[in-house]
Amino acid sequence: MARESIPAADALLDVELPVLDHGFVRLVDYMGGDARIVQSARVSYGAGTRTVREDRGLIQYLMRHLHTSPFEQVQLSFHIKLPVFVARQWIRHRTARVNEVSGRYSVMKDEFYLPDDARIQEQSADNKQGSGGPLAPEVRARSREQIDADQRELYAHYEGMLADGMARELARLNLPLSLYTEWYWQIDLHNLFHFLKLRLDAHAQYEIRAYGEALARCAQAVAPLAYEAFEEYTLHGARFGQSELKLLRQLLAQGGVDAHIDMAGLSKLPPARLREFKQKLWGAGEALDTPPQ
Repeated sequence: MARESIPAADALLDVELPVLDHGFVRLVDYMGGDARIVQSARVSYGAGTRTVREDRGLIQYLMRHLHTSPFEQVQLSFHIKLPVFVARQWIRHRTARVNEVSGRYSVMKDEFYLPDDARIQEQSADNKQGSGGPLAPEVRARSREQIDADQRELYAHYEGMLADGMARELARLNLPLSLYTEWYWQIDLHNLFHFLKLRLDAHAQYEIRAYGEALARCAQAVAPLAYEAFEEYTLHGARFGQSELKLLRQLLAQGGVDAHIDMAGLSKLPPARLREFKQKLWGAGEALDTPPQ
């Protein structure tokens, strides 16, 4: 099939979506979209794109049943400017191709992330890696001043060492984690959805979550039907363990499963989808008050 052109995605090409104080996400290029997903899923019997309704149903089926390879057919390339400490969290996702600016070859810019006043928070009492409530106003003000002063001093030392002729690869050693870096990042849609599932979560650090929101905007523009399915079944969905599912079945059995289904409005689902939902509840070898139809 010919290269797909998607107006909403084209409108975002080379547009800097601001993130934090100096950062951005820029969609550089993309290959494929919803049509590429359904085309690759139907290739086994040669059928191409049908109606939007049929394509939506197929994409939701693929997402629901974890048939991931068709989503890998869609590629997105980004130019991203981000603080080093965010980049070090980000690079844990080893499913993309990345090329980062090098402080060995280039003089790093005098740009640092300075959190705003509301972001200066205390250590969470119940989350060892998270933030809690706001600190006292005088502590927030003093902390921001100290962060800003340290950034300025360290960069002045960096410039001084460069002026003295020190190699760039050594002069950069003391630059802080708040320094901004840049990279080009290319990833397929399936792995981008996995990234977003983790980094849009409320427990993710605020700064990387802000980048996740910009990436999500691009993904939604490139493949709106796929993003809709991602929101439904992955981003806002949940997995249940065996014991959790057993408890859920017991709770639903009280008062009748079909009654609960009617109350939730799920009886309006298409028949095949409702059958699939009931089969999830019953599983194999489990019996409730009504067998799945």
